[in-house]
Amino acid sequence: MKKIAVLILTLFCLLMANPSFALFETKFEAEVTKEADAVKLFRDTTAGGYDLVTVTELKKMIDEGKDMLIIDTMPYEDSYKKEHVPGALQFLFPIPDMKEWDDKETGGKSQADFEAMLGPDKDKTIIVYCGFVKCTRSHNGAMWAKKLGYKNVYRFPGGIFGWKGAGFPVGTLK
Repeated sequence: MKKIAVLILTLFCLLMANPSFALFETKFEAEVTKEADAVKLFRDTTAGGYDLVTVTELKKMIDEGKDMLIIDTMPYEDSYKKEHVPGALQFLFPIPDMKEWDDKETGGKSQADFEAMLGPDKDKTIIVYCGFVKCTRSHNGAMWAKKLGYKNVYRFPGGIFGWKGAGFPVGTLK
């Protein structure tokens, strides 16, 4: 009986791992989802006026010692404190579009607090990220940096998931 249960579980896992046999989404349906995510990312980037940086590009910038500010827009206790891109500072932004500044959506911090974190050099490279591509906290952070007049603003869409997926070390706080 135990062998049959293991066999059934193994077959189920193999079927779920193969997109052409997936019970919930075919590879064709998955492509529709991927396309929608890509188009949303493109439209957010265009509307926000910032650029994008890949995980590989960000790692190279860090390794080369590029003068930049990296901002994690995830919640402090639930995310940033547990793991973040090494050297990143934390500033909370909401997931829904934040067209007008709202201190309630930024953990009680003001627009002036964000500008103070960014610093006086409007030409400094600023990298903003959140959890993963579909998370739009980083869009809000990058968009607000551009609104405040910063010129070299990049969104790292892969976020901490992409960073970890590339096998790069994370920073933590105790």
